Parts: sequence; C-alpha cells; structure tokens
Amino acid sequence: MPKITDQVSDSGIYLLEIVVPDDFYTEIKKYEGRKFPKGFYYYAGSAQKNMRKRLERHLKKNKNIYWHIDYLTSRFNIGKIFYFNNCGKEFECDLVADLIEKFGLIPAAPGFGNSDCNRCDSHLLYSEAPLDYSHFISRYQSIARFIPSSNDTF
Repeated sequence: MPKITDQVSDSGIYLLEIVVPDDFYTEIKKYEGRKFPKGFYYYAGSAQKNMRKRLERHLKKNKNIYWHIDYLTSRFNIGKIFYFNNCGKEFECDLVADLIEKFGLIPAAPGFGNSDCNRCDSHLLYSEAPLDYSHFISRYQSIARFIPSSNDTF
C-alpha cells in the first residue's frame, strides 16, 4: 500500500491506480447490474485543499461511503498514486483526456467521479494492463510525483 509523504502539497490533482483482480459488480445504484471487468482502474481526482488528507482517506478500507470512488477504494487495493502538486482543477480533465488519447485508457463508467465536470465522460478509466509507467513519468516528469505501493521495488 502506498504511504503518503510530506512532499504532497495542500492542493493539486491525483491519479489513483486501483488493482481489481476479478470481475465485479458495484453497489452504486447508477451502475446496478453492470459488470466491471478485472484489470486496472485509474481515477483522476482533484483536491484544491487538504490533498494529503484526501489521499489518506482513499487508502482507508473502513470509511463512510461518500463518493463513487469510495465504493472501489474500500473494496480494492490502490496500487500506485501519481500526484501533481499545486495544479488547478482544469488539469484534472486535461489528464483524463491525455490518458485516453495517448495511453489508450477507456472511460469505465459514464458519469463516474465527474459530477462537477461538463467536459469528461468519466474520471474513472480502465485498462486490462497497467499503464506504461516509464512513458507516463517521462511525459509528466516536470510536474508528476509518484507514490509507489509497498510491492514496488525501485
């Protein structure tokens, strides 16, 4: 499990990698009866204040379910976290668009995690395989920071 460090600023954008080992159904009424395939889910989020606390909350398994993403993070492990310190909210949608266009991720569920966004179909993206991390880090090297899972060895 990733460990949040003091290098995470108070505000910014983050990308959670959620590792899903088996197909699943969710308790979210909007997606009732919809089968989600096993694989890697990437959730782009914004925290314009208290980003460290937001990321720590995402890592907790036992929590009150408040956001759509809570249904996944309370059930499945977060593999990696990428964060972008002090980036404005508009970068969240730029990141989603880039992940779709340049990395081939696909929107996982219409309206998931983007109730305050008119630009994106979803802020939850899906891939059968993990991101090409070296390509991702290379593309965003000047602004991206990475919190590895405890399973990563670098």
